[in-house]
Amino acid sequence: MNTAALREQISRAHQHEASTGQLAQQLEKQLPHLHPAITLAEGDRNIVMTRFVAAYVDLVPDLLDAANDVAREAGIESQVKPVLKIAEQFFLQPPAILTGHIGLDGLLDEAYLAHRLVEEVNDLYIKHFGQPLIPADTTVANLIAHQLIGETFANQLDEAVHHAVDEMLNEDNFALESVEAYREQLKSVATEAAWKRWPCLSRKLGVELELDQSA
Repeated sequence: MNTAALREQISRAHQHEASTGQLAQQLEKQLPHLHPAITLAEGDRNIVMTRFVAAYVDLVPDLLDAANDVAREAGIESQVKPVLKIAEQFFLQPPAILTGHIGLDGLLDEAYLAHRLVEEVNDLYIKHFGQPLIPADTTVANLIAHQLIGETFANQLDEAVHHAVDEMLNEDNFALESVEAYREQLKSVATEAAWKRWPCLSRKLGVELELDQSA
């Protein structure tokens, strides 16, 4: 994993925001038009949402590093790493539809791709293994990000995610003998212990998600 490059990219985006205020300006225009299901507590709504976007973007390398550590410790790296590499590439080599997007608002698009990829793969793993690949529920955060990005473009990003998952995982992938062995390994004490050390998403984004309550 090359999350150091992701962190450097995110650091540059924060510097860009500090000098331009581009994301804050964009959010100020969007706030009156957000879906009514997204409610904010009293206070500066723009600051709340700007913090949310920053935390959502900042979480991606932490998510990938922690998942890689869990996979390695639990002995399932060969199944997990290809998923993580695709999420990483969304940042380092984003799809053509993200060309020209800069700053934190641009990285929100790329972070959404990465988070949605993990969410989709989690759904597949729940279907086949009865538990997620990564036990982190990003549904609410992804719904908020979807609204901030905008319905039309966010749907295009969703299509990119579905295409990536379809290319990477299909029913045949889950019919291999190695997968049966992996299914048994999910019951092991080592896997369970590794899962329990997973950093809590709600703790990472607690302030923002407590203030942004999706109805």
